[in-house]
Amino acid sequence: MAEADATADAPRDTDGFDADWIVVGSGFGGSVSALRLSERGESVLMLECGRRFEDHEHAKSTWDLRRFFWAPKLGMRGVLRLSLFRDIFIGTGAGVGGGSLGYANTLYRPKDDAFYLADQWSDLADWKAELAPHYDTAEHMLGVTTYGPAGVTDGYIRQLGRDLGVEGSFQMTRVGVFLGEPGVEVDDPYFGGDGPRRSGCRRCGACMVGCRYNAKNTLRKNYLWFAERAGTRILADREVTRLVPLGLDGTPDTDADGSHGWQVETTRPGAWLRHRRRTFRARLGVVVSAGSLGSTKLLLRQRLTGSLPRLSDRVGHLVRTNSESILAVTARTDEHDFSQTVAISSSIWPDAQTHIEPVTYGAGGGAIGMLSTLLVGDGTRVSRPLKFVGQVLRHPVRFARITWPQHWGRRSFLVLVMQSYDNAIQLRGRRRLLGRGIRYSTAQDVGRPNPTFLPIANESASRLADYIGGIPQSGLTEALFNIPITAHLLGGCAIGADPARGVVDARHRAFGYEGLLVVDGSTMPANVGVNPSLTITAMAERAMELLGSDVSVERPRSVAELT
Repeated sequence: MAEADATADAPRDTDGFDADWIVVGSGFGGSVSALRLSERGESVLMLECGRRFEDHEHAKSTWDLRRFFWAPKLGMRGVLRLSLFRDIFIGTGAGVGGGSLGYANTLYRPKDDAFYLADQWSDLADWKAELAPHYDTAEHMLGVTTYGPAGVTDGYIRQLGRDLGVEGSFQMTRVGVFLGEPGVEVDDPYFGGDGPRRSGCRRCGACMVGCRYNAKNTLRKNYLWFAERAGTRILADREVTRLVPLGLDGTPDTDADGSHGWQVETTRPGAWLRHRRRTFRARLGVVVSAGSLGSTKLLLRQRLTGSLPRLSDRVGHLVRTNSESILAVTARTDEHDFSQTVAISSSIWPDAQTHIEPVTYGAGGGAIGMLSTLLVGDGTRVSRPLKFVGQVLRHPVRFARITWPQHWGRRSFLVLVMQSYDNAIQLRGRRRLLGRGIRYSTAQDVGRPNPTFLPIANESASRLADYIGGIPQSGLTEALFNIPITAHLLGGCAIGADPARGVVDARHRAFGYEGLLVVDGSTMPANVGVNPSLTITAMAERAMELLGSDVSVERPRSVAELT
């Protein structure tokens, strides 16, 4: 297949537009949108801030900082972006394929009906029934299967379930991985031979570093593969900085409603010079799919700078962390090797709203170990750092052992705890002095604050450490600053009944504008309690199906036609 980046600079159409639709971001929501719009015969230009990776270009270990972490001003253009705020430490994805490049390929449907029945959207649709067929489509497209056979870590997770009285909740993970003969390349096994050739999983555990062996079902292997074949053009290394509707005369007009097209302004991430900026135009509309953090920051910026004054002032509200806590367990010797599996291979449910999974980054995951430290109990921003110092003084050998990263990837695994409880934070923005950009910050939701400590998380990490004769650990920011970690940020542009309650309607259309959609995890109205990628994909499928039947989205007429 031809490299799409090479054709994304094609000249504009004679009417001055680059495409019918511009999709911002290439993650799960954006990839679904691009494919379904292209299948309808509409031209699509996708803009992605990260780079395009071929499988062999992924980092061999997390210590390859330039290829693994995302910090473009420092020359790092990898798949993992880390963002620290006052109330949360966030891990998100970057690159063509979005979060699918570095996610744990774990694809669960929500177990708890609390998600479908959340007050924010429960009266807008029968969500469980409406999403059911789209979950089926998403599972087919992403190649979902049950992982097996069970490995050493899974035995300990089953034991944890037994000791917590919930062994019956133990299950092997539903994953998007080709589990064919390890390392053997075969014709496309998913789409009747129309997809790319694939190789069987080697069970190296490096799914979240970036799969180098063509086994992980990233979006490049399914949605984006077919979207590009259907005509979608992808332009990598372009970060969207401004969205502005066009007026009747075809010029940018902040008072316009979007019915005459859109202008999208971009820059190259990390660029210091203005000449790296480029502008594109969409004839029909823009689909914002930059992920929960990216989309929320982008739309907050548009409200604050006046580019999109009609946007709901609920942008940035109801930001969800999936109520997560991420801990770690490290064995004291090399007797255990927890890396010979996929990223997440099993899970248990201590209660109806709590989900626990073991996570590995493979043998080369040592840099991730630097984000954990000695286990610290509950406390405040003042008391928890003091407790941490006390732990270091009482257990200096333990501290030295977990701080030394040698063999960390083999001897350790993370403990990911997710909950579907109703809690949230808010993402805020304000203009910097002299108008030089936006400064973003967070605050706790007053009525339902996000927890900074989960007792079941610490208990589970301690039990697992006992099983292996190892050392339980807290997340570094949680122990030092009372700031929890999440890999699954949600919300910020939540679905709602009207602009006073949400940013988009039940069809993902932004209130106040024509042709502006938000299709990604930022629209999710509640914590889902499981890895959310499958749900984001199903919601995107639904949004695109509804858009196809939406008569209000039509090709803008020219000035001559209108007059």
